[in-house]
Formats: sequence, structure tokens, C-alpha cells
Amino acid sequence: MTACGAPVRPEVIEAWEFGSLVPTEPQLFALADVLWCAPSVLMGVEPRTLAEHRLARQLSVERLAQLVGMDPDAYRAAEAANEWPGDYRQTKALVEALGLSLRKLIGVMGRVEELAGHLRAAVEGRWKSHIAPITEITTLNRTRVGDALRVMHGEFAEFAERYMGHVVARNADARLKEVAAERSAYLRRLVDHFWDLIGEAGEAPPFNSVS
Repeated sequence: MTACGAPVRPEVIEAWEFGSLVPTEPQLFALADVLWCAPSVLMGVEPRTLAEHRLARQLSVERLAQLVGMDPDAYRAAEAANEWPGDYRQTKALVEALGLSLRKLIGVMGRVEELAGHLRAAVEGRWKSHIAPITEITTLNRTRVGDALRVMHGEFAEFAERYMGHVVARNADARLKEVAAERSAYLRRLVDHFWDLIGEAGEAPPFNSVS
């Protein structure tokens, strides 16, 4: 640890091993170098937040802020809120620095619920009016987003048609409940289904498909 620029006493290392003390960021990075492993291995968790993704890449706040062209205090505030306020250029730089896919980036930015809200409104109403906000959230091009929303709107409309068909035919309540359950399950999977329709673009780094 001393050779890596982060000297510590043996009792401190012992405290880390027993979980009574947590390494500082410089200590974590030095320890990863000493043990020849990624910081995420020492963290013991799959990175979920901006801070955890930064640590996994062994980047300090100052270094990452420099890479994305943002004031360190502004970046630190973004991490604290786990929300990303960066512009297009800064977001592109962030994704490249952290090695995220587009789908993961949306989650890290804390915008999954916002995306889900737009998707639900789109399938239940006028889907075309939600192309722009979903494009802004995902950075996908409008055509790709529009194609996915059109498919989802049509699928959801089928539930309503089937339900009304059973009502008119006066079918058993059990059949109505079955259709209603299918509808509820569909709504719960809106975000996942959206990414299924988007395909590989959601799993790759973004901006390749931006028009």
C-alpha cells in the first residue's frame, strides 16, 4: 500500500477485513492495485450508482469531472443526488468513461420511472406525443422510438378489444379477470418490453444511433 502511495497501518487493514472500517477512495484504488483486481471486486457489489460506477473504473471525482468537462463540485452534487444533469457532450463523455450501455445509463441516471411514466401514457393514449420526451431520456433517434411505441400501443389496444369482446358476449367473470391480469402484467413490463423492442441499441454504448 505504501508503494502505491497510500500507506496504512496493519490494524487498519485488519479493520477492513473484519468490516469495521471502510477504505477511503485512494486506499481502495491502491488496494486494488496491490491485489491485482478491479475495485468492484473489493466493493463486493455490482455498480448501481454514479459513484459506484466511478469507483469501479478507479476514477477520482476530480479526474472524472475533468473527463466530462464539468466542475468537480457540480459532478459531486450529481453523485450525491444520483441524477445526471449533463448536456449531450458531457453525457457522451460520461458513458465512454464509465463504460455503460444505454439501458444501464438510464437506470444510473435515475430516470427509469420517468421513462415508465411516458411509456404508460403512450400505450394508453396518443403515443406520438411521447416520442420527443422518450427520445430525450434515451438519446435514441426518433424513428426507433416511434417504431417501438407504435408496436406497444397496438399491443395494448388488443387488451381493450378482447376485454370489451368478452363483456359484449357476456362471458364468465373468470375470462374477464384473465384478460385484466394479462393487461396488468403487460403494464408492469413496459420498460423491459420497450428495451426488448429496441434490441441491441439498448445494450450498446449510446450515441451511435442518434440522428
